[in-house]
Amino acid sequence: MPKFIDPLLLADRNANIEGELPVSSLERVADLLSNDAGNISVKLFFGRKGRLATIDGHISAVLALKCQRCLEPLEWTVSSDINLGVVSSLERANDLPEGFEPLLLIEEGKIPLVNIVEDELLLILPSIPKHQDDCAEPNTPNNKPKPVLKTVETIKETPFSILANLKKLETTNGSTKE
Repeated sequence: MPKFIDPLLLADRNANIEGELPVSSLERVADLLSNDAGNISVKLFFGRKGRLATIDGHISAVLALKCQRCLEPLEWTVSSDINLGVVSSLERANDLPEGFEPLLLIEEGKIPLVNIVEDELLLILPSIPKHQDDCAEPNTPNNKPKPVLKTVETIKETPFSILANLKKLETTNGSTKE
């Protein structure tokens, strides 16, 4: 896989890029991952629709994300289609045909291929990944389960409860003496 691509030149040539990118090359996604093992399968097709340079393709991978509840690894399957229109300004981005997302190129030339893949992953990955089922609580630093704390119900006497007890002690003549 090339590190840098020129989307406009590849669109003019109707080029295809197929291959795998290592997960370890994803710097912006690294915080979500529990490990960076594995590869991302990438298939990109460059072309033109009129004057618009387009990138169509597909990415797929199985990523090991960090569950945000238990911080244990979580396998997350990614399979996403890519439909990008290469534009040079925000005005052109607003005029894209339906179904296309903008790929903004400020300067003509080469861009890192990994940026296209990372942008797509950041859009489709959950912001708070977590297991479907209930997670086990994370272990304490000593790898011992946390002790279960028992709650003891305490009865707190209030001034009104004391008065209520005094009222019970009253006899029929109004005296509190027994």
